[in-house]
Amino acid sequence: MNFNPKNKSSNLILLIASFAIVSLILWNTNSFFKKFKEEERLKMEIWATAQSEFQQSSEDADLGNLHLKVFQNNTSTPMILVNKDGSVKTNNMAKEKVIDSVYVQNQIVKFQNENIPISIDQQGEHLATLYYGNSEVLNKLKYYPIALLLIIFLFAAVIFFFFKTNKASEQNKLWAGMAKETAHQIGTPLSSLLGWNELLKTENINPEITKEIAKDIFRLETITERFSKIGSLPKLDPHDIVKETKDAYEYLKLRSSKLIEFSFNSNVDHLQVMLNVSLFNWTIENLVKNGIDAMKGKGSIHIEIITEGKQVHIRVSDTGHGIPKSDFQAIFNPGVTSKKRGWGLGLSLVKRIVEEYHKGKIKVLSSNKQGTVMQLTLKTLS
Repeated sequence: MNFNPKNKSSNLILLIASFAIVSLILWNTNSFFKKFKEEERLKMEIWATAQSEFQQSSEDADLGNLHLKVFQNNTSTPMILVNKDGSVKTNNMAKEKVIDSVYVQNQIVKFQNENIPISIDQQGEHLATLYYGNSEVLNKLKYYPIALLLIIFLFAAVIFFFFKTNKASEQNKLWAGMAKETAHQIGTPLSSLLGWNELLKTENINPEITKEIAKDIFRLETITERFSKIGSLPKLDPHDIVKETKDAYEYLKLRSSKLIEFSFNSNVDHLQVMLNVSLFNWTIENLVKNGIDAMKGKGSIHIEIITEGKQVHIRVSDTGHGIPKSDFQAIFNPGVTSKKRGWGLGLSLVKRIVEEYHKGKIKVLSSNKQGTVMQLTLKTLS
């Protein structure tokens, strides 16, 4: 079933047609229920007539046989016949229960609510009253419309889910397309900047200036590469995760406020992991920047690498205001942010990079008013 926005008209027609079909089934079921109920009453009236004729001419064998046949043919409708003398006769009811007079009286009240009692009269004289309930088939049938309504509800929920999923998919494609286009547009001025930096190197200026410019140009190239990979499966290669994490740490340390105290620690010197370096650095950058934002530009950031069996944990700690425990999972959802100008995409991208691309795990390890520890876990090659 294709719910493409280009086919909105056909989708609407399909939706209306589906509801029309289900509504028709409901109407038809209701009509069948009423007709079935009318036929049961007609059957009871025939039985009542036979009963009246039998009581008038009990000595007539043929009529007795006719009454017996009508009586025996009714094997589904529960009945209670109350004669004018107060005696009670039951049919199609549990024998162990009908000996209880209270139960029989309760059933009479129930049958009165389900169907109008039939008075058996003969030549103006009242002989008996027939109370009857709905047969088992009729009782099951009356719940059929409810089942159909549930089907309609589930059907509507499925349709809504398809539309919502399709809309989200289209939005994801749009964001991916914008990211790739942004990467493409950045490429032109970036090439120009490379040329200008090479020209500056020929001038009599401090080499440290062109060196720092080269670092920022490389950073722009990295960002361009990241955006160009959104929406496509990135390539993973063996890399030293300690070195790559430390490189990302050093870059952020040099370009952050002096009010932020950075520290780095690792229990190993080298460790090979399958990585896409550009996306991994983006992950570390997002986690560090989120920590800096949580501290409002003043505090401590600590990055720690810990090995555990064939896994490595990278923990990014800050001294910010913390995250409520109820939001530990929600913060990774797109659009969830505590920043006034944030889009809520950073941690959702981090989750996708870590879990979908690198087959790792990311979570809030701990959080309180003294700070937060984010942990991402990856498999090692050794």
